[in-house]
Amino acid sequence: MTGKPSSDRTTHTTHATDVTVVGGGPTGLLLAGDLATAGVRVTVVERRPERTSNLTRAFGVHARTLELLDARGLADELVSRGTPMTRLQFFGRLALDLSRLRTRYPYLLITPQYEVERLLKRRALAAGAAFRYGTELRGLRQDDGSVTAELRDEEGRDATLRSRYLVGTDGVRSSVRTALGLPFPGGSVIRSMAMADVRLAQEPKSPLFAGGTGDAFAVAASFGDGWYRVMAWRRSHQVPESEPLDLEEVRDIARQAFGTDFGMRDPRWLSRFHSDERQVPEYRKGRVFLAGDAAHVHSPAGGQGMNTGMQDAANLSWKLAAVLNGHAPAADALLDTYQSERHPVGATVLRSSGAIVRLAMAHTPARRLFRSLVAGFLDTVRPASDKAMGMVSGIGISYGSGGRRGAHRTTGRRAPDLDLKEGRLYELLRRGAFVLVTPDGVDAAPPAAPAAPGPVTLAHWRTPHRAALLVRPDGYIAWAKD
Repeated sequence: MTGKPSSDRTTHTTHATDVTVVGGGPTGLLLAGDLATAGVRVTVVERRPERTSNLTRAFGVHARTLELLDARGLADELVSRGTPMTRLQFFGRLALDLSRLRTRYPYLLITPQYEVERLLKRRALAAGAAFRYGTELRGLRQDDGSVTAELRDEEGRDATLRSRYLVGTDGVRSSVRTALGLPFPGGSVIRSMAMADVRLAQEPKSPLFAGGTGDAFAVAASFGDGWYRVMAWRRSHQVPESEPLDLEEVRDIARQAFGTDFGMRDPRWLSRFHSDERQVPEYRKGRVFLAGDAAHVHSPAGGQGMNTGMQDAANLSWKLAAVLNGHAPAADALLDTYQSERHPVGATVLRSSGAIVRLAMAHTPARRLFRSLVAGFLDTVRPASDKAMGMVSGIGISYGSGGRRGAHRTTGRRAPDLDLKEGRLYELLRRGAFVLVTPDGVDAAPPAAPAAPGPVTLAHWRTPHRAALLVRPDGYIAWAKD
C-alpha cells in the first residue's frame, strides 16, 4: 500500500495535528468543523483538487440531520436554499406523511449535496481546520500514541502526517479501510443503473419523484437550478458499466417507469453505476475510525446515505474532542461507544433501504401482492407508519441505556428541541457542550447526575417541570431523573 518513493520525489516531511480526517465530503466536513470548534487541531486530506463541484450523489436532507445542522447554526440557511417535501412517495400506495414528525423540520429537504458541503466547509474553515487538497493516502501505521499517514500530492511529492487519531471518511473505495486490512462484506443490490443529469421540458409536480412497474423503475430529483438527476433501471437490460449510455435509453426507461420522459434534453452527464449493500465489521481499529460510506454503503432508496454518515460524524466528534481535551478519563471506553452505538444504526439502514428497493423491484405476482400488503399495512396502521418515518428520517434512532442498571427510560433517546428559559435546546447546543436542564431555581446538578465528559451549559425548564436531564452535544439524552 505504501510503496517506495522514487528518486525524483521529494523527501518525506512530517507535520503534526490532533486528528487527520481523510475525505472531504459531508461526513468529513461535519467532523472537522466540530473538532476545530472544540479547539482540536484537525487536518482534512482530500484526494480531489480544490474546486466547487456541480455534481452530487445525494439530494435529500432528513429531519434528524437538519436538527444536527440547527445545532451548528446552519439549518436555516440550508432550508432557505432547498425545497421541503412533506410526503415521501416510494411506489404505489407506499408513502410516508413526514408532516406528522414531531420536529422543527417535519419534511425531507431537497437540496444537492454540494450545498451541504459548502456550508460545512465554510464552518470548518472559520473554526481553523486545515485542508490539504489533491492529496491521497498511500498507507498508514499506528502505535500506542499516534497514527502516521503516508501521503502523496498530485505532483508526486511524498509526505507524512502524524496525528493522535485518524478518521476515514473517504467513501466506498476507502483507502483507509484498505490500509487497515478490514473486509467490506456484502454485494450488489442493483446492477446496471443508468444515471443522467438533464433538463426537462415539462416541469414535474414534485422536486423528487419515483415510479416503477416491477420491470423498470426510475427516480428523479431536482438540483433546484433547472437541472434534474435521473436514475433509471430496467430488468431486461443488464449490461456492464463500461457499456456506452445515451439519452434515448434513459428516456425509454423513464417512459416505462413514469409514463412520460418529461421532455428530457441537454444531458451534461451520462453514466452507469451499481449499488452495493456493505458494512465493515469494525468502525474502530486502534486509533483509526471509519465513518460514512467508508463504513457502510447501501441502496439510495430512502435517501439515507449522506444523512447516516453525517450522524456518524456527530456521534464521534464530541467523543474525540472530550478525549483530546482531557475531559474523559476512560478514553477508550468512551471511544468504543462509537462502534456500539453507530454500527447497529448502519445495519438497520442497510436493511430498510434494501427492503424498499427490493419492494420496488418486485415483479412476480407473489412479490407484488406482498408489496401491496406492506403498503396497505403502513397506510392504515399509524404506529407502524410512525416507526417507519422515524427510522427513515432519523428522528426515531436511539442508542439505549448502554446496559446501565436503573437508567431512565429516556436515556439514549433523541432529545426534542425543548423550549427553555435560556432559549431553544438546539440553539444552546451550538456551544458544543453538554446541556443540563433543571427545574427553575435549581442552579446545580442533582447529586445523582453523572459527571459530564466536557463543559456543561446550565438551562432551566420554562414550564413547572420537575425532571432533570443531561443532553449530549449530539442531541441525545445521556442521563435523566424524574
